[in-house]
Amino acid sequence: MHDTTRPSTPSSPRPSRRGVLAATATLTAALAVGTGTGTAEAAARPDERRLRALVSRMTLEEKVGQLFVMRVYGHSATDPDQADIDANLQEIGVRTAAELVAKYRVGGIIYFTWAHNTRDPQQIAALSNGIQRASLQQPRGLPVLVATDQEHGIVCRVGKPATLFPGAMALGASGSVPDARALGRISGTELRAMGINQDYSPDADVNVNPANPVIGVRSFGADPDAVARLVAAEVRGYQGARVAATAKHFPGHGDTAVDSHYGFPVITHTREVWEKLDAVPFRAAIRAGIDSIMTAHIQFPALDDSGDPATLSHPILTGILRGELGYDGVVITDSLGMQGVRTKYGDDRVPVLALKAGVDQLLNPPDLDVAWHAVLDAVRGGELTEARLDESILRILRMKARRGLFEDPYVSERQVAHRVGTPGHLAEADRIAERTTTLLVNEARLLPLSRRSHRTLLVVGADPASPSGTTGPPTGVLAAALTELGFKATALSTGTAPSAAAIDRAVAAAGDVDAVVVATYNVTAGSAQRTLVERLTATGRPVVALAVRNPYDVAQLPSVPAYLASYSWTDVELRAAARVIAGRVRPRGKLPVPVQRADDPSRVLYPIGYGLSY
Repeated sequence: MHDTTRPSTPSSPRPSRRGVLAATATLTAALAVGTGTGTAEAAARPDERRLRALVSRMTLEEKVGQLFVMRVYGHSATDPDQADIDANLQEIGVRTAAELVAKYRVGGIIYFTWAHNTRDPQQIAALSNGIQRASLQQPRGLPVLVATDQEHGIVCRVGKPATLFPGAMALGASGSVPDARALGRISGTELRAMGINQDYSPDADVNVNPANPVIGVRSFGADPDAVARLVAAEVRGYQGARVAATAKHFPGHGDTAVDSHYGFPVITHTREVWEKLDAVPFRAAIRAGIDSIMTAHIQFPALDDSGDPATLSHPILTGILRGELGYDGVVITDSLGMQGVRTKYGDDRVPVLALKAGVDQLLNPPDLDVAWHAVLDAVRGGELTEARLDESILRILRMKARRGLFEDPYVSERQVAHRVGTPGHLAEADRIAERTTTLLVNEARLLPLSRRSHRTLLVVGADPASPSGTTGPPTGVLAAALTELGFKATALSTGTAPSAAAIDRAVAAAGDVDAVVVATYNVTAGSAQRTLVERLTATGRPVVALAVRNPYDVAQLPSVPAYLASYSWTDVELRAAARVIAGRVRPRGKLPVPVQRADDPSRVLYPIGYGLSY
């Protein structure tokens, strides 16, 4: 499954291994012993002496650059669209990814959909090759860590035709360790084929707060041991496919009611609670050989009472993560553009304080020039030592060597179509999704719906913006899937906050069908979605509700006779839910989080492990 061929690009001849290494002679000294194609445990061990020799030849400026992972606009490393050139000039002071690498010698680049990096697999492969070429052509050039957030579920940067899997909480509902490992293996294989060699996944947070606005279904669940098993499985899957996995967000972001993109969350767990809850999946990731761990921009007073975010905390990152947990891999910050890390210190201080705390990779600073010069000046002024930078650079180079980047920095653009979104991969994603759909309510055995008695269906409800690269909208995907299964289904979007007129239209349309399927999305006590569902059930027509994000919706809608949870509104999960509704497969998912009563949150309505079948 691994791509060991050399690349071919329209703009340059296909370089041989000899040509690559001859152009970058110092790289030959850093090749790992072996190919690095095995699991995390069996991966080749880098030659430490030779990696240290590489570091010793680097200039201070090159060392500083190696610490940064930066965004860049454009689909091409050398010839992006003019709008992306303009954006790069405004935000970074360079025109292209190639110029970014040449000017700052960055050790990593992160891909985003909104930065126009991820149009299609072949383009992504060409962009990755262009970035590697730009870096390797520099004096003492090094391969680049090309990274992205491919968590699956609601956070994905590479969309169709790549294989898209259920997200973490859906996997938590299946509880399947083999499925989690298969997800990592297949996703890793496809990412690697496109030249992406570091994935900011899996999410190791234990989501114990139903109101968590930033983690939620990105977490495998609320049981730390179950989360730990699935985290370790995904890590082994990804790293067996030669992609560095990243457990996030240390020391644990699962009990916040504030989004650290926009605020500064505080975790009030005691040290004892942290040990039994938040720490468990990170310990499992470390045992599984995790390549990198991402920090959280959160206050955790029980671990560090200074008021600093964990990203800037020496007691948390060096004292606990490295000292107590024994982790000596790469520590990467969450994005330095997020408000949680910028609240207390300026953008010139944050990268320096992060390095002093124990960080190795500095992710996506809002102003790279400010951050880069701040680190350079901190070394020249004595606040940071060059030896401290060398520690981080060695960890980064070890990770690059373990994942085979010194040996295979390029990918085959001709082969990418045969490795990404293959029929076998897509079928496996469908099979995995079928084991995640969770049936919570089924009064009078309404489900599965019969094509004889419920042939005509109305699909209404929330249509949140589709996760990257999926078809959407959810009501349309559900209606199409149910029609393919033999029903006559019509979609009518009513939105996440349906107006009175939209509700009236849906109720009127319900009078002409045999049953109604309604997609719900984060229903609250005052949500107009409650009014919609109550009006629909009052028509006397059978109503089937599907929570397309948080499973907690069911507590707000006690009148619904049938309720399922899909944990996301990606196509693969919606199609799986449609097959469950139609009776093509049995519901097998079990709640990975408890659902509390709406009228008394201290009481559990449905416990972890609850789930019906037929």
